[in-house]
Amino acid sequence: MAAPQRANFVNHENEQKRPIKVRGTMNDVLSAMMISQGLFPSGSLLDSLIHISKEVGSMEKFPFLHIRNVSSMTRRIKLLSSLFEEIQETDTPLPPSSILCLTELFSVIRRAKVLIQGCKDGSSLWSLIQLEFISNQFYVLVKEMGRALDILPLSLLNVTSDVREQVELLHKQAKRAEILIDPRELQRREQIIQIMANNSLQNKKNKGFIDFGKVEEILSGIGMRTTSDYDEEISKLEAEAQNQAGTGGLLIVSNINNLISLVSYSKSMIFRDGESDRNEEDCKPLSSFLYNKVHDSSSSSQSMTPNVPDEFRCPISLDLMRDPVIVSSGHTYDRTSIAQWINSGNHTCPKSGQRLIHTALIPNYALKSLVQQWCYDNNVPVHEPKSEGNNNKNSKEEAIDHISANKAAADAVKMTAEFLVGKLATGSADIQRQAAYELRLLAKTGMVNRGVIAEVGAIPFLVTLLGSQDSRIQEHAVTTLFNLSIFDNNKILIMAAGAVDSIVEVLESGKTMEARENAAASIYSLSMVDELKVQIGGRPRAIPALVGLLKEGTPIGKKDAASALFNLAVYNPNKVSVVKAGAVLVLVELLIDDKAGITDDALAVLASLLGCSDGLEEIRNSRALVPLLIDLLRFGSVKGKENSITLLLGLCKEEGEVVARRLLANPRSIPSLQSLAADGSLRARRKADALLRFLNRFCSQPHHSV
Repeated sequence: MAAPQRANFVNHENEQKRPIKVRGTMNDVLSAMMISQGLFPSGSLLDSLIHISKEVGSMEKFPFLHIRNVSSMTRRIKLLSSLFEEIQETDTPLPPSSILCLTELFSVIRRAKVLIQGCKDGSSLWSLIQLEFISNQFYVLVKEMGRALDILPLSLLNVTSDVREQVELLHKQAKRAEILIDPRELQRREQIIQIMANNSLQNKKNKGFIDFGKVEEILSGIGMRTTSDYDEEISKLEAEAQNQAGTGGLLIVSNINNLISLVSYSKSMIFRDGESDRNEEDCKPLSSFLYNKVHDSSSSSQSMTPNVPDEFRCPISLDLMRDPVIVSSGHTYDRTSIAQWINSGNHTCPKSGQRLIHTALIPNYALKSLVQQWCYDNNVPVHEPKSEGNNNKNSKEEAIDHISANKAAADAVKMTAEFLVGKLATGSADIQRQAAYELRLLAKTGMVNRGVIAEVGAIPFLVTLLGSQDSRIQEHAVTTLFNLSIFDNNKILIMAAGAVDSIVEVLESGKTMEARENAAASIYSLSMVDELKVQIGGRPRAIPALVGLLKEGTPIGKKDAASALFNLAVYNPNKVSVVKAGAVLVLVELLIDDKAGITDDALAVLASLLGCSDGLEEIRNSRALVPLLIDLLRFGSVKGKENSITLLLGLCKEEGEVVARRLLANPRSIPSLQSLAADGSLRARRKADALLRFLNRFCSQPHHSV
């Protein structure tokens, strides 16, 4: 008996028959439907794949770092580009599994493009320090490429033998791939770390002993040869420090600041003899000039109007989005602005240039809630002041605010989903594994798909598969449920199917860490509904399992667990359960652990637990917390500073004398509070003023003078 081909969830005879029914509709409609969910920048699925592959292949120069990873990834994508072009030239119908494979390949290539662009445009020094992390990102993408090719039915595609052999070779290489780390880059990284140690504040007196010849050699090796290069690197490091403020932790921000200090000091020493042919002002990058101009203008008008965060501004009008809506490209605009744009006869997305498949305006409730909270904090009217032009507003909205339903696309998705659910119900373990994986991919591509998959009855079968002894089946099932839960209507269906206990079981003792982390993400998604907070919190093992993942998970898993705990803690009785599960100690340890990367999330959970007497007691007993909070007042993100001062103020109200003495004994606390009272967000300013008044009253008492 001939050995069977790799498990593609279905034998190829059945797959050959299926395209006949949907010839001319399945492929085109699925592609159109996926494009409408914002996956592709323009055109059909194959057009988009060919376009993005050529973009990656035409990048003019490689970065100075990660050359092996970048060149290897580029070579793989160029090879796949030949496959895409040949499939397009044949112009024959595609099996459903090949469409899902190509969709996943598009996702991989898009992320590879972003990663390569980040290596080219980001800080070279920080890229060097992050050598293993970035190399691992390339490795993960190669492995995902291999898994996507697992479901590509090459025998059904009308491609030449040369291309077939190349793709099969690429598939085998991807399956065998290992992490690529250049030994020379690793050596440079170790040398930079040693130099940073010599350049640290603790070794300030020894700065004269730095071998600047060696520094120049290392920096030249990563592309820094002129004063302009040094200034550009400083600008990039400053931007990276801002990015890391809310997630990277204090040590990471401090390390980036040390790198900035090293580059600045090295520049002054290496070019001190006038070796540069341009003065310092000429070498300053344009981004630094624009940054200063923006800050100059914002500071001059700060007293008159609040500084609206960029993410809250409409890309068309640059004004505050009071009613944000999502168009078919996936971008968000203010309703009035995008309505005027479409009514003017435009049928493309203003930001991406992508053609709008439909003109439905979907409310972005998550962003709207954040905007309303910001308006409340900054005393800005939630609704735009009425004007004469508002009379025409409703008529414009009514003219375009409709759903252009693509029935053919929905039918195609339904047909595919029914077929896969049938395989879940009756197939062997191999077929169930492949069907669960393809449902996982299908559930990633948008709300329409998520609704259809639930409609055909997939949820009960997926819940059953959570108890599978096959690690991949379990992982695919829980991830599919997470993707489905993003659609609000599915949340109740998932709960009704009795999924919570099974999800908690996976969270506690899942067979892979990815399965455990996606179980936490599922609980986070489900707990967005108030009544489900009560039901999930009532499971005695749910909250302890989330705290367990806080200890053991990857940074992504820890973030999902912290987000789920924050959601659950909104319901007051759950706060006690969170405290009893030992969350406070773990969260404080995560603030100390700079590799965890969830500073803001940990602070938010701790601040929410202040409203519980048990939580307050646990927080008060943590001796390490107050010094950390003082440091976060200086280095934290905007949200991190708000939560830090919330915690300090809460501690002062309950244990005023002890905390006040510790604050006053720390020389950094008063300047940090004064800075927040002057320049922080409205909420931070109010709380900083209250804390400064408290400390002032404490100092004015004779028996408490410090």
